[in-house]
Amino acid sequence: MTINNHLHTQGLSGEADVTTMVTRLREVFAGGRTRNAEWRIHQIEGIERFLAEREPEIVAALAEDLGRGAVEAWFGDIAPVKAEAAYARKRVRRWMRRRPQPLPLNQLPAIGWVQYEPLGVVLVIGAWNYPVFLSLPPLVSALAAGNVAIVKPSEVAPATSAMLARLLPLYVDPEAVVVVEGDAGVTQELLAQGLDQVLFTGGTEIGRKIMAGAAPHLTPVLLELGGKSPVVVASDADLEVVARRVVWTKLLNSGQMCLAPDYVLAERSIRDELVRRITDTVTQFRADQVDAGLRIVNERQFDRLVGCLAETSGRIVSGGGSDRDSLTIEPTVIVDPDPDDTVMRQEIFGPILPVLAVDSMDEAIAFVNARPKPLAAYYFTKSRTVAKKLVDAVSSGGAVVNHVAIQVMAPQLPFGGVGASGMGAYHGKWGFEAFSHRKSVVVKPFKPDPTLIYPPYTERAVKLMRRLF
Repeated sequence: MTINNHLHTQGLSGEADVTTMVTRLREVFAGGRTRNAEWRIHQIEGIERFLAEREPEIVAALAEDLGRGAVEAWFGDIAPVKAEAAYARKRVRRWMRRRPQPLPLNQLPAIGWVQYEPLGVVLVIGAWNYPVFLSLPPLVSALAAGNVAIVKPSEVAPATSAMLARLLPLYVDPEAVVVVEGDAGVTQELLAQGLDQVLFTGGTEIGRKIMAGAAPHLTPVLLELGGKSPVVVASDADLEVVARRVVWTKLLNSGQMCLAPDYVLAERSIRDELVRRITDTVTQFRADQVDAGLRIVNERQFDRLVGCLAETSGRIVSGGGSDRDSLTIEPTVIVDPDPDDTVMRQEIFGPILPVLAVDSMDEAIAFVNARPKPLAAYYFTKSRTVAKKLVDAVSSGGAVVNHVAIQVMAPQLPFGGVGASGMGAYHGKWGFEAFSHRKSVVVKPFKPDPTLIYPPYTERAVKLMRRLF
């Protein structure tokens, strides 16, 4: 484990080192400087400068870890963080204001308000698939709320983790923001410190371990997990647009995205035509690519995906090839796999797209609701009535009508899951509130001070209190 902080200490490897680091962060927080609006804005500006000045280093690290090209690195990891930071920077002062609240008549004379206070030392645990985008927006939220923060990038993306540890402290207050590198053991050491808030992005099973590690200290957790995000296509949808939008997002980062479309439910009358358009679109989008396959992050994930292809009962209509030497898998479309196939039970997280036929929207709703709640659901239809029915009937973290995954790029909207796909939400003001304590405050004058509310209680006093309260 290495820790970059204001002492530039290297090679820390024990619980005592972590405890010392957290103690220093608590001292910085107790000093009060993070509560200042100017400090918060300055930190967010630093993140914006980091993204602007260090784009070449960011792109190089993402290429090394994930084989990601410069355009996709900018679009997926840099541009949305810039938007998130700029949105927060312009609104921090407004978010920090007290919110006056009306009080019941029996409390008057008095005034009441809600004020937002930082929680203290917070931990952001990033994910490997978008290691900048899934680490820095939560940090923006934490800093906007006035916290000190520990950022723990994923060790599965080591080049990006090292880049963040080396460069980010140059752009933010290094006494208040610490980047920690390491594996799951390091994460558990951090959780054992009894921090004030944890945000974790990753898989559901690891999310359970994060929650268990936080439980002994009653540390609140915000979990951004995954799930099988469905695409439901009604017979009236524009299939050409559906194919483009689904394929575009499914190919991003080789399908290794928590919001990627995981499977498609299409009305039977248009299923075959949709499959044809999807396969044609894959060919069109990859016409300039030399390699047939898309890179998978490591051997474990590659073997898992190849195993899903080998055991499926569905019909592979395009793709299906793989190369273990280069860790690549061809974009693959599977028609009508059995619902009990692994590819339909586990989150795919790769360039594989099952397409199943349904006879009605009611059947599609029942199919999705019979499974764990997804992080997102995507509905394609020209009918507002059908769209409303789908959005209202299916429980999911978020929903998009006639597109895929774009909700995550809007700072105005909360981003989060429900059930097995996560708990809590952030982005924009929602992130500020997630990393803040909403304190209720009531202020009363000394007079009047009616004696009827104090014991001993007369029969008349009890009657009056019953009427008042």
